[in-house]
Amino acid sequence: MRGETNQKGADMLRRSTSSLLASVNGPVFFAGDDGFADEASVFNTAVMHLPYVIVGAAGAADVRAAVHFASEHALPVAVLNTGHGPSVPASGPSVMITTRRMAGVWIDSGKRTARVEAGARWGQVVDEAAKVGLAPLAGSSPHVGVVGYTLGGGVSVALGRAFGYAADHVQVIEIVTADGELRRVTPDSDGELFFALLGGKGNFGVVTAMEFTLFPVAEIYAGALHFSGDNAQEVLEAYERFTSTAPDELTSSIVFLRAPDLPFVPDFMRGRLTVSIRISFLGAAPEGEALIAPLRAVAPVLADTVSTMPFADIASITNDPSEPAAAVEHFAILDELSPSAMEAILDIAGPNSDSSVTMVNLTHLGGALGRPSEKANAVGRRDAAFAIFAFTVVPPGDVVLNAGMDQGLELMRRLTPPGGGRKHPGYLSPADASVESVRLAYDAPTYERLQATKTRYDPRNVFRFTHNIPPRT
Repeated sequence: MRGETNQKGADMLRRSTSSLLASVNGPVFFAGDDGFADEASVFNTAVMHLPYVIVGAAGAADVRAAVHFASEHALPVAVLNTGHGPSVPASGPSVMITTRRMAGVWIDSGKRTARVEAGARWGQVVDEAAKVGLAPLAGSSPHVGVVGYTLGGGVSVALGRAFGYAADHVQVIEIVTADGELRRVTPDSDGELFFALLGGKGNFGVVTAMEFTLFPVAEIYAGALHFSGDNAQEVLEAYERFTSTAPDELTSSIVFLRAPDLPFVPDFMRGRLTVSIRISFLGAAPEGEALIAPLRAVAPVLADTVSTMPFADIASITNDPSEPAAAVEHFAILDELSPSAMEAILDIAGPNSDSSVTMVNLTHLGGALGRPSEKANAVGRRDAAFAIFAFTVVPPGDVVLNAGMDQGLELMRRLTPPGGGRKHPGYLSPADASVESVRLAYDAPTYERLQATKTRYDPRNVFRFTHNIPPRT
């Protein structure tokens, strides 16, 4: 029924799009057109976008034209970059702007900066920066979009604790706001909008380009230690001790993974539970070896990939999947890895559980991630010690998980106080789309500033298909 409604709405809208079609260089798709579904596709295929029309923007001018068109027809605007991160479904009377065709990356080795367009991915930036001995604060997957990741904060898998959030090192943001204007935003030109964009996610417009700092890092001591799930308790307890004294130069996470019994999975992981500790140390190998020696000794190691590597190879630390799949995601932040938290993780994801959860990932925060940014932004919760993520693959043919399968949600309930506790803008899932959930990602003064900026730049809440911060009424 929803598809039929979208088709009728799209057909009505199509009759009034001559000005739009004449003013954009990229393709325009209406519901029912060939290519529409591919254009709206995302990495987590459990999320479906069904807008009336999609503008495949080829540049900032196309973005402006699409926003003007939406304004003329009083339609909200959804933005889709690479489609890799958690997203809120956009459907019904709406205009979607996809930016994947805007994928330019430029490195200035003298200034140690990168300029990227809205659809650029981290793999591109890592590769280009490595050519001149520089490194960005990239995420774990080379396929993740730079802009969406950074607007939520951005925790680097390799350098997060050493240098802080990716958002902390942004210098310039170019954005089309709800009035259709293209603005170049810096802390000096518009401090409040700059503050809100970094941490406020997609609430204030369509980011078309971004400039940020790079770091003189050519290689790191990094990789992963893989253990049998039978040793999960000893490994988790050792990891808690390890993080309690870890220097800022050491970024790490621990992952409980139930891998499928499929040919592409390494033999030691196939069809079983493994526990992996992922390491990245910004320092000399001998010092790194001394730091992780207690982890190597805690239990038999199934595989050890920790060694000195070129920074360009950081994707090998996690080997994130590259193929889309349907999954349910849940996030939380923790003030500490307490005995009760470890008990909950082991109950839900440990060797004695019949859990359907595919992966539980616990990332160590703190270090530079716990310090204020020199350029103020809305990325808060900097006193959090860990971020945790549960990922449950939906079996083929299932539309949604049944209640008995969603043990990722049960884990988050056990880890957080009643009412959901605190959240973080970089760790919000589609399930966190309510205004109440989004509010938990900010302290009260920050949320008030975000609402004030939203009211100024988007009073009609045009950009609502995100973890929405509504304007004041």
